[in-house]
Amino acid sequence: MFLALSMLWMLWAAIASAEPPRATPAELGGPDFTFLGAERGGNADGTIPAWDGGITSPPDDYDPLRHETDPFPDDPVLYTVTAQNIDDYATHLSDGQQALLRKYPESWRMNVYRSRRSASYPDWVYEAVVENATQAELKTEGAGGVRGARVSSPFPIPRNGVEVVWNHDLRWRGLRLKRSTGKAAVTRKGRYTVVLSDLDIGFPYGVRESTPFTRKYPNIMVVYRSRTIEPSFVAGDGGLIIEPIDQTNSPRKSWIYTRALKRVVRTPTFGYGMPGNDTDGLRTVDEFELYNGSPHMFEWTLLGKKELLIPYNSYRIHSSDLGYDDILQHHHVNPELARFELHRVWVVEGRLKEGMRHVYSRRVFYVDEDSWQVSVSDSYDLQGGLWRTAMAFGLNYYTVPVHLSTLEVFQDLIQNRYYVDGLDNRRAPYEFLDKADPREFSPNALPYYVK
Repeated sequence: MFLALSMLWMLWAAIASAEPPRATPAELGGPDFTFLGAERGGNADGTIPAWDGGITSPPDDYDPLRHETDPFPDDPVLYTVTAQNIDDYATHLSDGQQALLRKYPESWRMNVYRSRRSASYPDWVYEAVVENATQAELKTEGAGGVRGARVSSPFPIPRNGVEVVWNHDLRWRGLRLKRSTGKAAVTRKGRYTVVLSDLDIGFPYGVRESTPFTRKYPNIMVVYRSRTIEPSFVAGDGGLIIEPIDQTNSPRKSWIYTRALKRVVRTPTFGYGMPGNDTDGLRTVDEFELYNGSPHMFEWTLLGKKELLIPYNSYRIHSSDLGYDDILQHHHVNPELARFELHRVWVVEGRLKEGMRHVYSRRVFYVDEDSWQVSVSDSYDLQGGLWRTAMAFGLNYYTVPVHLSTLEVFQDLIQNRYYVDGLDNRRAPYEFLDKADPREFSPNALPYYVK
């Protein structure tokens, strides 16, 4: 058994560390590479198809008043990965995914469907990424940052781990997004309370041309404001976060508004390894969207590429017809609502730098090559033990188009609990906007937004 595991590990190391095919800037968008730097072709055995442009128009039964319709409703389950057959598929699973299967052998399973590379973006986003490939460069002094990039991922031909992390941080997610969503920290006994919030998120970096919004926030990757709707004892609270790209001289700024105080309060230490609001300590601040913020606290190593089973085309778990009880089960989300597909991912390892403080000593990200979304994340405690695994259930919002996660699930393997963010099934569909007034994202405006 030990010999078999050793051979399996060596095989994984060889696969992950192998130098993946790289494009030159002139080859982006050509016959071999997509505009975002992914390999356009499929894999050797045909289990990963070629990218053909992704989904660019809604299906015939799409209703704009409801969530995105599943464009692949008739796809059958090809096979199911369980704790009993895990060794047959171990090369396509992260350590955290394997641990989760072994933790709940009687209930958790991974239904695997046909792989469909559905991610797509507007043409002008592709043009910006190609331009980034010739102009973008890392800024290494201070907290670090990126120069010479605009709109989307700056390094479609990544040379190291930190460039892949920046590609995730700065990936295009629209210009402005409004969403109403719920989050829940599920107890060991399967109980939960859903906290509902309205979110208003602006992406100044992703704006196509100069506007008052971009001129006000020239160094900002995201501005984020929220207000809590229910339950009643927290309703009326709100928050504002301004996240710079280069945080050397302009660190992250955050404020909260509480109904009890009736005033806006600056929260200068909010970020990174602190527990996120309303997460019961099951997710850190920098795990929103599986990762966010400056990558300067960790030393990032690019381990190569790997074929991994990741949540994809998650239209079923996104359905307007579902309630919370349909999704949230005792130890994990309902496995029958989860769709897994085999995709190529960039593998990046982050190790905490000496002198930095965080609850994680090591993180491993599996980043979808077609969207630069961190799709799976494994996190290790300060003693080096596997602590949490998280998955982003992604889909293509084909009316924009843009690839985003609809639900993020964080499994605490030590506490035997989990946390979900993105329960929007009975809420209004996402609202993608193309305008933003910078005055809306100021601390002075927060009380009016919350009310």
